[in-house]
Amino acid sequence: MSSLKYLSAYPAALQDQVRRMIADDQLGAYLTKRYPERHTVQTDRALYDFCTELKREFLRTGPSLDKAVYDGKLDVLHQALGLHTSISRVQGGKLKAKKEIRIASLFKEGAPEFLKMIVVHELAHFREREHNKAFYRLCETMMPEYGQVEFDTRLFLTYRDLAPRPSPSGIR
Repeated sequence: MSSLKYLSAYPAALQDQVRRMIADDQLGAYLTKRYPERHTVQTDRALYDFCTELKREFLRTGPSLDKAVYDGKLDVLHQALGLHTSISRVQGGKLKAKKEIRIASLFKEGAPEFLKMIVVHELAHFREREHNKAFYRLCETMMPEYGQVEFDTRLFLTYRDLAPRPSPSGIR
């Protein structure tokens, strides 16, 4: 059966379980039942407001967020699900740092939990650069079900890759 590129770091037994769900055509039903709603954060401004509110709630003392946008050029396999950047510039005698978050545009169509998980992940990088225990503890503090939603987001990406897509002309 096909390689599960988004789940490659997970144990073989779990990957086999996912393969059985795919073979039994149950993956879509699982995702639909677990995540029936779609979020309404559709614009870059709404995304910025969403990110700022989460940051204000959990990382009050951290650096301010200057920009949050959906990015159609992010490759979810190589760039992960989102991207955080910090740009430092010297302006006069001061050092100015700008923080920004970019989220892959395909998450405009996802469940609110998927978007929140990605934003939580990128915000956690403001405080913890590495994916270490402290990083994941912070993610779990901001979103208690973080681990499960991260796994389910990877299931969503797997399901999305499996779904037949019409060709540009509309013919399959």
